[in-house]
Amino acid sequence: MSELKGVLPVLRNMKEFERLLSSDHEYIIYLEIRLSQLKALVQAAKKAKKKVILHIDLIQGLKADAYGIEYLVREVKPDGIVSTRSNVIAMAKKNKLMTIQRLFLLDSHALEHNIKLINQVKPDYIEILPGIIPSVIAEVHEQTGIPVIAGGLIRTKEDVELAYGGGAVAISTSQAELWEL
Repeated sequence: MSELKGVLPVLRNMKEFERLLSSDHEYIIYLEIRLSQLKALVQAAKKAKKKVILHIDLIQGLKADAYGIEYLVREVKPDGIVSTRSNVIAMAKKNKLMTIQRLFLLDSHALEHNIKLINQVKPDYIEILPGIIPSVIAEVHEQTGIPVIAGGLIRTKEDVELAYGGGAVAISTSQAELWEL
């Protein structure tokens, strides 16, 4: 498995798809996509020598359960998945996919609860949203030992630098102007 680092482009709409296929980025994260488009878009990315990470919770028409994971592994063949659900992360790990556990940090209780879950499931990466809180990025990494990706509300070069300053190994963003940083 390759290491995730740098700015990871998040594809939110199809108008940026061709641009990403011809970019130097190794990975593309598909955020919102319909099931009927999924296989063809993943195949196109693979043909362009890109690795694909799917946000499984946001695939319209796919249930994020054991059968949904089985379908992805056998038919779609992504390189990894993003999910907010620990049970989905555990199923994906069993199927040898790269796993990114996405956390929405609303308050201290959410942080504590999510750290407990992460220490049980052990995803490959943790994605923290919002990703603009450097001290929390550092805290999550210290408590889990798992590399952290900062995402959500990253809008400027300064936001990217703050996240890296907090210890993030990568930044996920749909802001196309930040993809080349």
